[in-house]
Parts: sequence; structure tokens; C-alpha cells
Amino acid sequence: MKAVLASRNPKKLKEMQAILSSLGVEVVNEEDVGVNVEVEETGTTFEENSLLKAKAVTEATGLPAIADDSGLMVDALNGAPGVYSARYGGEGLDDAGRNKLLLENLRGQLDRRAKFVSVVTCCFPNGDVLTAQGECAGAIAHAPMGDGNFGYDPIFLVAEKHKTYAQMTPEEKNEISHRGRAMAQFKTELEKYLAAHSG
Repeated sequence: MKAVLASRNPKKLKEMQAILSSLGVEVVNEEDVGVNVEVEETGTTFEENSLLKAKAVTEATGLPAIADDSGLMVDALNGAPGVYSARYGGEGLDDAGRNKLLLENLRGQLDRRAKFVSVVTCCFPNGDVLTAQGECAGAIAHAPMGDGNFGYDPIFLVAEKHKTYAQMTPEEKNEISHRGRAMAQFKTELEKYLAAHSG
């Protein structure tokens, strides 16, 4: 099976290829099949945005498409930044700026609980849809820690590890991360689906 990843992120592509290659699934990016689909993320949930992206790429390519949508939900901010995690504070901010803004918005808050959520959706040309979700519970640190600078990783503290995502090795992070958990569940779902539809 060949599937298109609805993302232009090379790190995500590599991760997806590593996880799904054992199922005999070849994952390619949009460029490999000659499309560039811009999807307006108008959903109010990770599920909706993930589905919007996968569906659009399946329609454009006629191939199964995989998309994920993920973000950080902070209890004291009523679940924000949530689906707006990548755009938190507006377009002008980079990762460090978003982290700074989030820490400022939590100043004086004793409740620092937060979780990362990831939803992976695969749409098939026949209309079938597979969805998997993963979560990782943690808390927001009082200051950034660690060198792995990606998104909110430097301020997301995982209690059982006593460190932030950014202080972990990639292997450590994948074992417990929201995306790692969503992908493990997705792999199981896809394996069942392929077994049921083979032949």
C-alpha cells in the first residue's frame, strides 16, 4: 500500500515511514505525488482538523492519505492553546515566542497541569476512515529547559520522567509522547484494516 502524508514536515515523514514500513506501507509526501494541498484548518477539534487534511489529500491524489493534528491543552487556560497551538499568539511568533507567551499567561497559576494530544487520521479513496488518538499528561514548567527546541517541548514537563520533552532523547520522547502513542494505536488499527481488506 502507498499512502501520502498530508504534511510537508520531513521529520514527520521519516517518523511515519519508520513506524509503518514493517506493515509494507510506503509513505510518501505530497511532492512525491505532485500535489501541494493547502488546507484551511477550520476545525474546532484535533479530530476535525486531522480529517480535513487527510480527506483533502485523498481527494487530490486518489491515494490513501494520513494526517495528524496535535497540540497542547493547558487546564488553567481552559484547554488553550489547543487546536491553535501552532498559531498561538498570532503569525509573528516563533516557538520561543509562543513558549514565552504561554509562561506569561500562566504567571501566578498554581495549577500547571497540561496534556499533549495527537489525533492521526487515515482516509481511503473508498471513503473508509481510520482514526487513532494519543495523549501524554504533564505540566507546564516555570521556565524552558533542555536543548531539543521544537514547539512547546522545552516547557512541557513529564512527571514520571522528571524532565521536559526537550530534555529527552528522541527515543525516550517517542516512547511516551502523545504522537508516539497515537501512532502505535494507528499502526494496530491499520494492521487490522489491511488484514481485513487483503486479497
